[in-house]
Amino acid sequence: MSPLRPFDPLRRRRLSADCSTALSVRYTCLPDEEATILRSYVLIQTATGRATDVAGAVGGESGVISAEAVTGPYDVIALVEAEDIDAVGQVVLTAIQSVEGIGRTLTCPVVNL
Repeated sequence: MSPLRPFDPLRRRRLSADCSTALSVRYTCLPDEEATILRSYVLIQTATGRATDVAGAVGGESGVISAEAVTGPYDVIALVEAEDIDAVGQVVLTAIQSVEGIGRTLTCPVVNL
């Protein structure tokens, strides 16, 4: 069982996967290598007085690792993990932006230089 390794240099966290189930051309099977995952911070502006409610609701969504109410120009910061940038977009569009009380989001992929 060989792991998968994505070509995307932005991915840093390791996950193992089975090469026999790989159908995507974005992955290649390499011996002793592991697939990685993309982490992104999602900055969320909410309606006035809704930060705590939104943080709780967002934190329970699939793909969201944590969500915290903060002070400043954004009201909530969520940490999202997904297989690639398209999957991060799916989490943001379907899970996060569907929460009532969210006005705007800004997605910031993590890079390791």
